[in-house]
Amino acid sequence: MAVVPAPRPLTGAVLLLFVSAAWGSAFPLMDDLISRLAVQDVLATRYSLAALTLFLIRPSCLRGLSRATWGQAALLGLMFGVGQFSQAWGLHGLTSSVSGFAVGCGVVITPVLGLLVFKTPVPWRIWVGVALALGGMTTFTLLGGEHGKLSYLALAATLGAAVLYSIHTLALGHMSRKRRTFDAYAVTVIQLGVIGLLTGVAAAPGGLELPERPMDWLIMAHLAVVSCALGFLARSYGQKHVPAVPSSIMMSSQPLWVAAIAVLGFGEAADWQLLVGGGLTVAAMLLAVPAAASRPRRKPRDRELLEISRRASRVLGQLRHRPAETVRFEGGPMLILTLSACENTDGCPWRTMAAKGTDEPNLDRLIARAALLARAHASHGCCEPVILSGRCLCSLMEEAERRNSEAASWFRTD
Repeated sequence: MAVVPAPRPLTGAVLLLFVSAAWGSAFPLMDDLISRLAVQDVLATRYSLAALTLFLIRPSCLRGLSRATWGQAALLGLMFGVGQFSQAWGLHGLTSSVSGFAVGCGVVITPVLGLLVFKTPVPWRIWVGVALALGGMTTFTLLGGEHGKLSYLALAATLGAAVLYSIHTLALGHMSRKRRTFDAYAVTVIQLGVIGLLTGVAAAPGGLELPERPMDWLIMAHLAVVSCALGFLARSYGQKHVPAVPSSIMMSSQPLWVAAIAVLGFGEAADWQLLVGGGLTVAAMLLAVPAAASRPRRKPRDRELLEISRRASRVLGQLRHRPAETVRFEGGPMLILTLSACENTDGCPWRTMAAKGTDEPNLDRLIARAALLARAHASHGCCEPVILSGRCLCSLMEEAERRNSEAASWFRTD
């Protein structure tokens, strides 16, 4: 049986924090690039390059995959791609702060959908982490952004994107539970390929416009390789070790990374929003990370069945390997002549009567021999001599009868 690797929550948490940082760093770069290129062109180039990069690193990653893996990975890419379209379209009727808050509501949508669809119980500390993450999201977006324009249709589209992202997180977590058959690398390549195909179809009517300046290509390389390729790959591996709801909490820390990059990279001053929102976000992430990887607790019924199984195994083992019992006779221990008692051990006929691998006589042979002796004794004929002693077996039997001995013998007739 193949050994299934145990979950490593800390490893998964590190990978998911990298995903959040990679996606958070993409916001200011994406905002700068779409000022010169159409959004659909940027998305098509970004996801296509990401899928091509991972495929060129491991060209054999798509060989031997089952139809179920292809279908599930393609569905994941379709959901995320439609979510990207909805979010991008919603930006025409919403400010960036309101759009960010609406997408961030996925941290609440994910546990609710998990509870309704997959019947996944959510511990109280995870609910506290969800509330803290939502508080941090509110601090970074609504409390510090502009609220000039608001289209309810655009808000509905953005909230629909948040629902699709939540379903994507839950579905990816459900797939990753099958650790023996889940290929995170192949699933990532298929997802990115499907998203690149969708965005390419959307960009085709107007013609695909590529970056012209070298600096724009550097930005595109970061968006494609770091944010998409490595980000999606780290997410697929990270969700193998962290459940879906804690994963959504960790990935909701993107505004914190955006603010941190603005302060560290662009020299902006740290304000109260960074301190309050950052504190709430960090507290939420600490609650989302399990303390240690522990085996799931067994139910009492499971422990009872395991104990019954162990006892049954011991009984079967005793029946299979029953220890040899010492035979005791009233007249004392029975003397058994061994092969070493014969002068000519190589040619001694005793060897042919011995059990395989031992020096003791085979029981079936001895029973057959005793039957022949009994018939010979009944006909009052003389039987063959004992091989090792040279005395007549019939005379030995008559002598035993005269003495009325109860001593055990291999050649008793009664």
